[in-house]
Amino acid sequence: MKGMGAALRHDSALKHTTGEARFADDAAEAAGTLHAALVLSEVAHGTLVALHTDAARAMPGVVAVLGPRDIPGANDIAAVGSGEPLFADALVEFAGQPLALVVATTRDEALRAAAAVLAEITKLEPVLSIERALELDQHVVPPQTMARGDAARAIAAAPRRMEAEFRAGGQEHFYLEGQIAIATPGEDGEIAVLCSTQHPSEAQHVVARVLGGASNGVTVTCRRMGGGFGGKESNASWVAAAAALAARHTGRPVKLRLSRRADMIATGKRHPFLYRWTAGFDDQGRVLGLQALLAADGGWSMDMSGGVVFRAITHALNCCDVADVAITGCAVKTNTVSHTAFRGFGGPQGALLMEDVVHRIAAACGLPPEEVRARNFLGAPGKGDETPYGQKVEGDLIARVWAEARRDSEWDRRRGEIAAFNATHPTLRRGLGSMVLAFGISFGVMHMNQAGALVHVYADGSIRLNHGGTEMGQGLFVKVAQVVCDVFGVDLDRIAITATSTAEVPNTAPTAASTGSDLNGWAAHNAAETIRGRMAEVAAVRFGITAEQVVFADNKVWAGSIGANLFLDFGELAKLCFLERVSLSSTGFYRTPDIHWDRATMRGNPFFYFSYGAAVSEVIVDTLTGEHRCLRTDIVQDCGRSLNPAVDRGQIEGAFVQGQGWLTCEELWWDSQGRLRTVGPSTYKIPGSRDVPPIFNVRLLEGAPARSETIFRSKAVGEPPLLLAISVANALKDAIGVEALDLPATPERVLMALRARG
Repeated sequence: MKGMGAALRHDSALKHTTGEARFADDAAEAAGTLHAALVLSEVAHGTLVALHTDAARAMPGVVAVLGPRDIPGANDIAAVGSGEPLFADALVEFAGQPLALVVATTRDEALRAAAAVLAEITKLEPVLSIERALELDQHVVPPQTMARGDAARAIAAAPRRMEAEFRAGGQEHFYLEGQIAIATPGEDGEIAVLCSTQHPSEAQHVVARVLGGASNGVTVTCRRMGGGFGGKESNASWVAAAAALAARHTGRPVKLRLSRRADMIATGKRHPFLYRWTAGFDDQGRVLGLQALLAADGGWSMDMSGGVVFRAITHALNCCDVADVAITGCAVKTNTVSHTAFRGFGGPQGALLMEDVVHRIAAACGLPPEEVRARNFLGAPGKGDETPYGQKVEGDLIARVWAEARRDSEWDRRRGEIAAFNATHPTLRRGLGSMVLAFGISFGVMHMNQAGALVHVYADGSIRLNHGGTEMGQGLFVKVAQVVCDVFGVDLDRIAITATSTAEVPNTAPTAASTGSDLNGWAAHNAAETIRGRMAEVAAVRFGITAEQVVFADNKVWAGSIGANLFLDFGELAKLCFLERVSLSSTGFYRTPDIHWDRATMRGNPFFYFSYGAAVSEVIVDTLTGEHRCLRTDIVQDCGRSLNPAVDRGQIEGAFVQGQGWLTCEELWWDSQGRLRTVGPSTYKIPGSRDVPPIFNVRLLEGAPARSETIFRSKAVGEPPLLLAISVANALKDAIGVEALDLPATPERVLMALRARG
């Protein structure tokens, strides 16, 4: 029996590698299926005077051209709050904003007709930078401050003071499978939507809102996604709504699949950030007071920016402690695409603040950054073990992951080797950098910390599992199935893993914030436990023992202990339960305990627990061109008692490389008119196979089960390791001899930093 803790392969691994895995676009098209294409604004800001559609309507194959007047419900696809139209109505807010939807008999016909729609727009001056939006006091999320003590007083009284400013760019999700939805009309106004979404319940609610109906008339299904990374949390919902609108209008199935270019232009990114901070510190590098502004570019609407800013400011100190601190976060409004959820959800942007503070202070004090960071660790001598918002952190685990990463990476020996190399090589420079993280796990919005599941045991002993989590390649489905295996004591091949559907499990949270296994694992566990309890009662009568004495293991049900003379095959007991008229179906529900947050005071316990990790990375830089490469990375990541070490290792590696891309090569660029120009792989550089460190050592922290009551004492792993890629950015600073570097550290930016240094 292979249940909890077994290093099993992803349930779709073979299907992925052979091409058998079926994604939304692989579904057989029903007879009469139509195809849709978006009409997107080419103007960043302006008044929509008219939309000329006659030429498009007259083109071959065109069935309909739909705009805001064709929406039977609300023209509002906001994930949070309201006021985010599906189609622009009067005011255009960004280049790429949907204006209309063309529906035709083929996709090519729809795309040609969409290109023929002429938008008459009176241009207004766009706001295209965080600085300009701050000047105008223009926000999608108003400023919020997390404070403790008296930061201004502490800075004024400190022996030394410093202030600085830096920037970090956004990031395109660049999932392999783009946004797609297929909407099929049914009887009595029902709509079935198959789409690539991390949040089927939200897609259901947005579709119902746009169509002007109730949620029970909309069923949203997702078997798997070809990547999500947060980009299919809120953005997938409006794509589903557009397809559903077309299906309702035409009475026929409609598929809307965005091209890569349209996807990149019309959907949100990771939030770019501007940082301004002032710190007071002593000669040993201990930070005594800190004031900071973290200003996110929210784009034109709120979207998920409130949660991103919340996580950014709660992670701004990361693994460090500052007694007197005031951190203000906001999301300004610009005339760019509305930025959205992205793996880490503001946590990576927040953690950059303290890294910048540490490196600049270290340079000022003539100390290694690692020494300065360690002196400021939560739980270090003279430092507290509580965040500014009042939640305790396990300082012993922070110190432990750093000590083990330093040891594994042979830090001291390699520092000497790198110094010798740099002293003798005329143009190449090597550098060593590190990162230590403390990442809180839970949704910042309290009501989202819940999940449901549905489990059936059939009379032949086979099991059907359904829950509210979605599979985007991260291995959630196999992990939750392993939990159910453990409860019933059976092998994984007994369990049928099924598509996520709002018709089976309602009102679920998104698969995001690294909570997928935590929430859905417990929900499935609770459903399976209910059924096992019923089965144990039947077995107890057969064996003549109490239900508590019945043991489920090795695909059998034993009387008293494994290997006992009395036992039944699991399938035999399932059939006996059916004959005894015992229900073998149950729902399960879970809500995260012990979390709370007071928005007025900005205090509470918003996270169920923290995940810890540390990394050391080595880079080499060509000082003539600014080109660079990561040569080696050593990671120690806290996964608690891992549910599946193979899957967790894959998540750590993938998160790190994605973070490396954000920090080194993925650069979004808008022109002076607010038009995104990095719209595909020819202009937007994601990490390739040669960007992965050729020496890549990943180790799970051993003997550290979660201290909170997580599912089998495991810990989340999807997002935290992305922050460890900051070690690469820190290594680049070390290599070129600077304490500050705006991100992403592209070769151009590295070269400019070298020239500025002189």
